[in-house]
Amino acid sequence: MTVSVPAPAGETPSAKATWRDYLSLTKPKVISLLLWTTIAAMFMAAQGWPGLWLLIVVALAGYASAGSAGVFNMIIDRDIDHQMARTAQRPTTSGLISTRNAFIFGTALQVASFAALWFWATPLAAWMSLAGFFTYVAVYTLWLKRTTWHNIVIGGAAGCFPPLVGWAAVTGDLNLFAGFLFAIIFFWTPVHFWALAMMIQEDYKTVGIPMLPVVYGNRMTAAQIGLYAIYTVVLSVMPVYFGAVSWLYFFSALGLGGWLLWLSWKLYRYVMAGGQPSKQEMLPLYLYSMLYLAMLFLAGAADRVLLA
Repeated sequence: MTVSVPAPAGETPSAKATWRDYLSLTKPKVISLLLWTTIAAMFMAAQGWPGLWLLIVVALAGYASAGSAGVFNMIIDRDIDHQMARTAQRPTTSGLISTRNAFIFGTALQVASFAALWFWATPLAAWMSLAGFFTYVAVYTLWLKRTTWHNIVIGGAAGCFPPLVGWAAVTGDLNLFAGFLFAIIFFWTPVHFWALAMMIQEDYKTVGIPMLPVVYGNRMTAAQIGLYAIYTVVLSVMPVYFGAVSWLYFFSALGLGGWLLWLSWKLYRYVMAGGQPSKQEMLPLYLYSMLYLAMLFLAGAADRVLLA
């Protein structure tokens, strides 16, 4: 009689895995906003149409690089992902895709991305993309995520590199305006991610991840969200002062930023009054924060293209 011994979690042979399972490793929902900022930055840098071939190369290579970071994040975090409802069904957690196969897949994506950007865009774009990858995998996932509540503040810099990739792909260099695009996302990230962290803080508490709501509670988190929202809005209008953009972007930034500040203030008042943030309370800010960034970059692209 033959006895079947189940393979350890995360090491089950991946014979049944489909292309959709491998696609899910790349976190396509997360990447969509990163790609938007990349492509918008290309239009800003070109002050017009950057070229179809370059758009295709940067979009595909950008997806591959960010997707590779997502793959390695799932490999590293597979020991805690199975304890959280949001991540329990990831292919690396369920064992549908083995760690070995995920590693090969992630490495292939990163190598292909770097080569494509180097040869068909610019070397600087390739290095910026690789810098974003290492920031997310090494700085955030391996170092900061499990050690400090500053994890998303510093490690969140990984999400700031996509517009630099887009800008460098068009111009071959970086300037002050590209730096502002980086800074806007840097200060926006805590607003966006801490809104999510407040919704699922029990999951983080269960696995011992020191997210801000877990370490210092909802009041501190709401105050920090408000502070970073102010930083974000102030930074968003500063490119107007330097003449990089004009009135179309300026009024868009004011309107979009005003609503971000209002939602942050509304959350702060609710929490300070003793309210316990639920998904219903947090979802408007979380969802709007994504819309805010997408529309802000669209406004920047429209301003640079139409009013250049």
